[in-house]
Amino acid sequence: MQETVIPAAGAPYSTFLYVLIPLLPFLGFLINGLLNRKLSGTVAGAISSLAVLGSFAISVFLFLNFQYQYTVTLFDWISVGSMQIPFSYQIDQLSLIMLLLVTGVGFLIHVYSIGYMHHDENVGKFFSFLNLFVFSMLVLVLGANFVILFIGWEGVGLCSYLLIGFWNKNTAYNNAAKKAFIINRVGDLGFLLGIFLIYLTFDSVQYAEVFQKASTLQIGTGVVTAITLLLFVGATGKSAQLPLYTWLPDAMAGPTPVSALIHAATMVTAGIYMILRANVLFTLAPETLEVIAIIGAATALFAATIGLAQNDIKKVLAYSTVSQLGYMFLALGVMGYSTSLFHVLTHAFFKALMFLGAGSVIHAMSNEQDMRRMGGLRKALPITFITFFIGCLAIAGIPPFSGFFSKDEILLHAFEHSKVLYAVGLFTAFLTAFYMFRLLFLTFFGEFRGTEEQKHHLHESPASMTLPLIVLAILAAVGGFMNAPFFLGEENAYLSNFLAPLFTYSKQLNPAAFGVHADHATELMLIGLSVGAGVLGIILAYVQYVSRGVRPVEDGQSRNFLENLIYHKYYIDELYNALIVRPIMWLSRGLFRYVENGVIDPIVNGFGRLTMGGGQLLRYVQTGSVETYLILMVVGIVLVMALNFVKF
Repeated sequence: MQETVIPAAGAPYSTFLYVLIPLLPFLGFLINGLLNRKLSGTVAGAISSLAVLGSFAISVFLFLNFQYQYTVTLFDWISVGSMQIPFSYQIDQLSLIMLLLVTGVGFLIHVYSIGYMHHDENVGKFFSFLNLFVFSMLVLVLGANFVILFIGWEGVGLCSYLLIGFWNKNTAYNNAAKKAFIINRVGDLGFLLGIFLIYLTFDSVQYAEVFQKASTLQIGTGVVTAITLLLFVGATGKSAQLPLYTWLPDAMAGPTPVSALIHAATMVTAGIYMILRANVLFTLAPETLEVIAIIGAATALFAATIGLAQNDIKKVLAYSTVSQLGYMFLALGVMGYSTSLFHVLTHAFFKALMFLGAGSVIHAMSNEQDMRRMGGLRKALPITFITFFIGCLAIAGIPPFSGFFSKDEILLHAFEHSKVLYAVGLFTAFLTAFYMFRLLFLTFFGEFRGTEEQKHHLHESPASMTLPLIVLAILAAVGGFMNAPFFLGEENAYLSNFLAPLFTYSKQLNPAAFGVHADHATELMLIGLSVGAGVLGIILAYVQYVSRGVRPVEDGQSRNFLENLIYHKYYIDELYNALIVRPIMWLSRGLFRYVENGVIDPIVNGFGRLTMGGGQLLRYVQTGSVETYLILMVVGIVLVMALNFVKF
């Protein structure tokens, strides 16, 4: 395996080339932000899309010509005593893959948004926010140290808030945006404390220096365990893991392209990216890895069960996203680092496809999102149906679609690590296939259950929306071949081989954890079980919702205890509201009434009254009479002389 190389000479191309990658979306943000009232929706969309396309083109160029890892120092940034933090970018296998993902999928979603948002009165502002998000995400993945990573991290959080609450005339949407912002702040505090501890421990925040120093430590070092647990708290918030996952389903309040770009393909994977980037630290902390694996598996199963009973088409996809993110963390926890990134990529393809497909359905249904009001749409929306069907096959893990390859790798690593975690992952795969095909059958099969007016206006989406669906469907169908199953030979695992230099230090620290040790017969058996679980889920969904024609329970009708529990998402939001939100509100009201009004205000007002009273008294001295001023002057001179006389 080739060693990671960071040449002292730096970048092989002009610094301006690297500046352009995030700069182009930022210029798109400025242009659309400043001129959003003067530009038409099509022009605004074209400017934003071309900006992201330019970044994608540069990223492709760098990827095709990549030979070794290097850093690009743009300028000296923070210099305080011994603390030296340059503003620098790191170009390596991980950053290049993420650049292609963010700009490639981002471009398709921008193009889709031109058709989806063309009726919106604030379409220019929408595209400016999208460009700002892409800029922030590019800074996040390009940064060569934890501080720049944190800047991008906070930037995508801000953009998430702006885009979730984009339709800000709706109070519920504003509340969803605030919820996402506040919950992410909880995770971000942990992340920030982790960065502080990294600097205190390694006297640097530069990736190269931190990881080189960390590689000399012993596995299980306490301070590294503390650092990684704090970093994981940040990842838990940004990537919606238990217990900080509740913001993501509510984030579906934003326009559908937002759900596809931020909450399926890019922002929510920032936590996975951060752990992959700091893999050396996590390899040194096996206790943290075990926590990550358990929470990832629990999140995958927990969210999958909730997805079984949701009726909002976007909410089903939201809980599916939470569940798939759990799979990614499960892979990280069992040290399947490249496998986790593999699932990030395949998930971006099929989940962005399904979110955009859901947007096409909502567009055709005049903004209706309840699957109980749909049905039979495959005839009216043939392109949307076919592409959505491909996405469902991919997420269900049916070969040869992309999700099969990445999910199979995750389950294989989990099987080698823990049979319990493997069983949870396998059962989650079954549930995933069931509830995703439940969504497909309720939406596209059977008789139409909407209104006559909706039926009259059913139509396929315009080309600006269907072309991205087709491209993403192709990627979802063939994207898995970038990393073939291990039994076909390691030479066919192209992605794993490409990423291998990133894990040089980790492999040196724990060589036994790298590589697949299961024999081919075991691997084929596991493949059979995972495919069988997916097929079983599809068959049961078909029997339930097509053959039997079962329909979800309408609101107001009775449900049994388990159905009611799952439908209400285990009442987690209500629990958080009772245990956290209400006590904080009570405390806030108490502090306002008894401390703010009873103590602080009287003190502040007292100083104000004292000042006013003193001023009122001094006003008598200012009479405006020259004679009075002369008398006072004489009195003053006499007093000064008298005091001097007494003194001596």
